[in-house]
Amino acid sequence: MRTLQTSHGADSPYAWTRLWIALALTTVGGSGMYSMAVVLPPLQAEFAIARGDASLPFTFTMIGFGLGGVLMGRLSDRFGVIVPVLIGSVSLGLGFIAASFSQNLLQFTAIHGLLIGIGTSGTFVPLVADITLWFTRRRGIAVAIAMSGNYLAGTVWPPLMQHFIDTSGWRATYMGTGLICLFAMPLFA
Repeated sequence: MRTLQTSHGADSPYAWTRLWIALALTTVGGSGMYSMAVVLPPLQAEFAIARGDASLPFTFTMIGFGLGGVLMGRLSDRFGVIVPVLIGSVSLGLGFIAASFSQNLLQFTAIHGLLIGIGTSGTFVPLVADITLWFTRRRGIAVAIAMSGNYLAGTVWPPLMQHFIDTSGWRATYMGTGLICLFAMPLFA
């Protein structure tokens, strides 16, 4: 296993700063995985579909996340962590915005798989891999912290999105989430 050789050094305060930024990015990036938990009922009602059909976007999000992880890992190896994180942030943001305009389940599902799933992978795989380069003595806990952002997203996003779905509707909530991803995430990257 190689470690990063910079003036900042492994296990340095700079490494810990990178870790906390990675945690924030994986928490925001995880929004794509957990949005379906709360948008399912309004989606069923608006598109007049059964619960099983309404679950398809989540399935395709996870397929996009899995396949996107391979792509984002390759991009990270070739160009460094910033390129896949920026691609992921833009993809995720545009995915939520595009999904807010969906006119049917097929559009919504395709957007979730192609943009939201792949976007989510860009804010997970490269960041976790990058953290392994910045730690030697505390690598295990550092990786655990970085990966926990994805699960922290599961505690933050559903209640936050539910509140805004209840007050503004699912389309406005998706639009707002997309704007957060599109503009806030690149600031941290």
